[in-house]
Amino acid sequence: MKKLLLVPLVALLVPAHAWAQTVSVSGRVLDSKGIAQPGVTVLERGTSNGTSTDASGRFTLSVSPTATLVVSAIGAATQQIPLNGRTTLEVRMQDAATDLNEVVVTGSRATEGRSNILTTSPVDVISPREIKAFAQVDVAQILTYAAPSFQSSRQAVSDGTDHVDPASLRGLGPDQVLVLVNGKRRHSSALVNINGTVGRGSVGTDLNTIPNASIKRIEVLREGAAAQYGSDAIAGVINIQLKDDTTGVQASSTVGQTYEGDGDTYQADASVGIGLGGRGFLNLSGQFQNRAYTNRSGDDTAPLMYLGSNSGNYPAAANTEQRRRELKAQDDALVAQNGFDRRNMRVGQSESRNIGGFLNSGFTLAPSIGLEAYVTAGVTHRTGKAAGFYRLPNQLTQSDLTIYPNGFLPFINTTINDQSVLAGVRAKVLGFEADLSNTFGRNDIRFDITNTLNASYPLGLSPREFYAGTIAFQQNTSNLNFSRHFTDILGLATLNVAFGGEYRRDNYSIAAGERGSWDNFGRTTAAGAPTASGAQVFPGYRPTDELNRSRTNTAGYLDLESDLTEKLLVRAAGRAERYGDFGNNVSGQLAARYSILEDVAVRGTIGNGFRAPSLQQRYFTNTSTQFVSGVPQQVLTVNNDNPIVRNQFTDAVKGFGVPSLKQEKSTNYSVGVTGRVLKTMTVTVDAYQIDIRDRIVLTSQFARSGVATGTVDQILASYPEIGRVQFFANAIDTRTRGIDIVVNERLSVGESRLGLTVAANFNETKVRQINTAPTIENDPSLQNTLFDRQQRARIEAGQPRSKINLTANYGYRIFNVEVRTVRFGQVQYKDADPTRSFIDQTFSAKWVTDLTLSAQVAKFATVFVGVNNIFDVYPDRFRTNPRNNPNNFSVDPNLSFSSSLDNTNRGRIVYNPNQFGYNGGFYFARLVLDLPTSSN
Repeated sequence: MKKLLLVPLVALLVPAHAWAQTVSVSGRVLDSKGIAQPGVTVLERGTSNGTSTDASGRFTLSVSPTATLVVSAIGAATQQIPLNGRTTLEVRMQDAATDLNEVVVTGSRATEGRSNILTTSPVDVISPREIKAFAQVDVAQILTYAAPSFQSSRQAVSDGTDHVDPASLRGLGPDQVLVLVNGKRRHSSALVNINGTVGRGSVGTDLNTIPNASIKRIEVLREGAAAQYGSDAIAGVINIQLKDDTTGVQASSTVGQTYEGDGDTYQADASVGIGLGGRGFLNLSGQFQNRAYTNRSGDDTAPLMYLGSNSGNYPAAANTEQRRRELKAQDDALVAQNGFDRRNMRVGQSESRNIGGFLNSGFTLAPSIGLEAYVTAGVTHRTGKAAGFYRLPNQLTQSDLTIYPNGFLPFINTTINDQSVLAGVRAKVLGFEADLSNTFGRNDIRFDITNTLNASYPLGLSPREFYAGTIAFQQNTSNLNFSRHFTDILGLATLNVAFGGEYRRDNYSIAAGERGSWDNFGRTTAAGAPTASGAQVFPGYRPTDELNRSRTNTAGYLDLESDLTEKLLVRAAGRAERYGDFGNNVSGQLAARYSILEDVAVRGTIGNGFRAPSLQQRYFTNTSTQFVSGVPQQVLTVNNDNPIVRNQFTDAVKGFGVPSLKQEKSTNYSVGVTGRVLKTMTVTVDAYQIDIRDRIVLTSQFARSGVATGTVDQILASYPEIGRVQFFANAIDTRTRGIDIVVNERLSVGESRLGLTVAANFNETKVRQINTAPTIENDPSLQNTLFDRQQRARIEAGQPRSKINLTANYGYRIFNVEVRTVRFGQVQYKDADPTRSFIDQTFSAKWVTDLTLSAQVAKFATVFVGVNNIFDVYPDRFRTNPRNNPNNFSVDPNLSFSSSLDNTNRGRIVYNPNQFGYNGGFYFARLVLDLPTSSN
């Protein structure tokens, strides 16, 4: 690593003539009829230096003055255009019988770009047209509908997860996909998901902190790539390429609303590209988005007023239908008398207001020596508001009827601030392309709780708002990379050599909330029951939860890629990492592509990877009050270093004997076929298997038995106020198998343009082994708690195991039609308790169809109108009062009160959000303006 850092000093001794001068070239690409062509690839021949045209067909690229540009597009003849001193171009594309897919840079460090059907690994490219064509206005939702292997759905009633959408690739966890921006590692969110949602126990990257207006295109590498990029790239890599044009101002405005009349969305964004005297570019982008909440809750069917502190459960005497009818009549009378609204929940997307901006710039510092500097910086500020569970007027330990006579609906308000700065220099050093960069990123989330109270205050004295604390994560990454393309060396036609090093420092912190948000002030109910501590819905972080932890990582890699023959491309990569908190890791990958025929090839990879435990998983700790069957329980989420977790049961301070967290290790296999059919159709089929060992999960809650000699009771002996405990552990081994299929067809007939895409992902994840600890092994009652059946179902079938995307776009002159239908496969829900299997449910697959019409109404203006989910499709409803529920006294829907075994939902949560959400149909209109300015 020290030797690598000396290379920039050596570069100062290299003669000036050894470095090439660069110039900025801008232009516009049109078809044979003079219509702008977006998404056309423009590449400097012999390099990976390239870009693609924007929505108006414009591009800007810094190249050598003697460069030849390669301009290519699907369904058009490739053109090679020598600059010959020019800095502006207008290119007219001509129809051709062959096509060329977009050149991609993710998944290979070769200096010469390759089409995404010529790479050793599958890569999806989400173009600017796809980003703007449909109703989605944030990155996670765009990818969900555009990339079948990617899945993200908004959650509800899940604390911080309401505001940071968990996302996955190939059915794996949010933290098993690496996100890059301009090829550099993006920092993760500060939030660790500890609620019962998809991605429970994981930490992902908040994709929605990146404004759409700043994005040139998105590349999704569907392949484990830890050997190339490091930790987190087990499932694949998402590389967001930012705009680098200098062609003027692009602006858009979107308004929309659901069929139900809620969820109003307003978005305005703009980007401006400015030329810097022919020596570089400056692109500035900004976005404002306001999203209203939606509510798809049902009426509360539980007893509300007359049962006192029994929390909505029937008394033991209510075991006949006649008695239940009498109680229902009494309850209805009290509800009417008090003006209570049985639709007392808010279940849907949260309120959100987002404003952010990005800067992306490159500049040739010294034209005579070709030294280029680049800077990327972004700032996002987002506020959100989401509801929790309603506190009923009969839940006396959680409420104060002198403040809220009818109970109350508490809200979690978040303020998310995200900042990032990437700066670096590129140059030729001893014949190598050298790139030295530093990336800093920070994400912090502040929690403020409103319309709430602390029930332990004396009656009538509790505040109704509390500051509950702040969590923050920041990351600083320094990279030094070298690459060089050799020809006719060692008997090889080509050899690309890339190597480099990385130094990274991560930091995670928790700041406590105000005292009233977490403390207990001693009030008891009239019956003498203790009241709950802290702010209802989200007790604040306590001073004992506060922490500030850091770690470092040092890594080095080597990447070789060669065309061994005209038909055989081989790539090998290796990476060694050392973490300051848990040790070393080495990963490697071997990949190849072989052309069987001129238009048909097979490709495959084999490799091992890893994912380091996040600092959030290592150090997060929190104490909260949760109600289980109406009884308040103090639940401790304890970090892995605590004696409760680490000690053996035989030690003086007894514990579960769980070892320290270590890295997840993976083995990836894939094999695929790529080809062209009838010259205009491309087909890729890739099958894969991903084995993950020592996968990190958040355990279920280990509860006291109430007997002093019970295992958990003895472990928690030093914590008399704690009733339940949970922690992170390397608890399971999993295997994921799947297949990706992508078929593209592009046709041009006269003035008509037709594009057809079929894309599908089918995957299955199975838990192969549960890794227990000595204390747990010796107590069978604890084995199911470590990783219960609900958590298993969440990993194996909690998200769609298949997704099929059928897309067609048709253009004629100034008009364009986009139709897309996506089939979201079935998902399953299982309860943690095997005795409650009667509420298990499988939710059937659904098709969601989108339609957009657009017209270029003026030279620089295009209008879009459309509908997302045009047929207003919803997921299957949760069943209420299943007939095989032994405690269900009646199947009459008018008497569908919950039993004591199912007193959480009570008819209020109607849909499962994990397929495609449950907002229903959404119609929108969008205006896009493209205003050219001077290119220099």
